[in-house]
Amino acid sequence: MSSLARPTNGRMIGGVCAALARRFGTSATTMRVVFLLSCLLPGPQFVLYIALWILLPTEDGTRSAW
Repeated sequence: MSSLARPTNGRMIGGVCAALARRFGTSATTMRVVFLLSCLLPGPQFVLYIALWILLPTEDGTRSAW
């Protein structure tokens, strides 16, 4: 398995779903659909996405999305 880092190419917003898809060996589209469906359930999914966006480094080594 590859390390967990947001890709510089092929990301939609922050690259979190693309990073998770790469880590777990699935397509980015599948991961995005799973995330969107999970947002229909109660829980901190959106907050977790923002936290991962800020905390996960990009492939080039920078950390923050800002």
